[in-house]
Amino acid sequence: MSLTLPAGEVTVMLGPSGTGKTVFLKSLIGLIKPERGRVMIDGVDMVNDKDHKVYRQRKLFGLMFQDGALFGSMNLYDNIAFPLREHTRRSESEIRRTVLERMDMVGLGGEERKLPGQISGGMRKRAGLARALVMDPQIILCDEPDSGLDPVRTAYLSQLLIDVNARIDATMLIVTHNIEIAATVPDNIGMLFRRDLVGFGPREVLLTSEEPVVAQFLHGTRHGPIGMSEEKDAATLAAEAAVERAPRSRIEIVPQLQPSPGLPPRQAATRHWQRVEAMLPRLPYAAQQAIFENRREHAAGAGGHS
Repeated sequence: MSLTLPAGEVTVMLGPSGTGKTVFLKSLIGLIKPERGRVMIDGVDMVNDKDHKVYRQRKLFGLMFQDGALFGSMNLYDNIAFPLREHTRRSESEIRRTVLERMDMVGLGGEERKLPGQISGGMRKRAGLARALVMDPQIILCDEPDSGLDPVRTAYLSQLLIDVNARIDATMLIVTHNIEIAATVPDNIGMLFRRDLVGFGPREVLLTSEEPVVAQFLHGTRHGPIGMSEEKDAATLAAEAAVERAPRSRIEIVPQLQPSPGLPPRQAATRHWQRVEAMLPRLPYAAQQAIFENRREHAAGAGGHS
């Protein structure tokens, strides 16, 4: 796979379970060394450069773990303060100011004394995000942030991720298999299948894709290359192709989430539009139409707020 994550933009990486999404994240941050290839972060190769360079670049990252990865014996305040105490020389007063600001940012103000076992799964996710933010990262990696959450809490978390991007303009990579997040949150979408990148580009390109594995995943059907545990063999695919089926309906492309009222516009959105305009003539017709429609709806919404 080969791709560039646009600076400051929100990217979702989709893929079936077991296809290598978490391994991909760990490779980016240098926790796993790929057999070959490079991962370049501001000129530093996280795969092949010396450990001290990799360690320095790793401080640019904030990592939101799938399960929150909180210390059960520490209250939320101490969990979130942990990276600052371990990796900086800030005073306790400085640490306190940063921790409380990040807790307020994720909607956990006033919950400092609670233990992880005393709060809901959604609150643990938000505490994990607050901890990922305390070191002022330039890159935020979110490993299946929706795991274990009901649809309502997933919707709240999706809005929170957009709001965080509006506040700090960090590059964000969200690994998930949740179609709702992919449809509403990112500027860009990629998809992994059997350790290969089968698609990457602006959100509308993947959501309108006719690539069999992408279309099967987005529609959540049994018909296509994705099997129960691995890809299907040629005979199974041929047998499926021989059965006449009704054509798939087109995925409805809903407007991308916007920052909550009172927050600044996302700087990344402007940069994203400029990038997409330059590549627009090379995109498939269906993606072009979806992009134009999304832009019209966004402009109409902005006019209504002004």
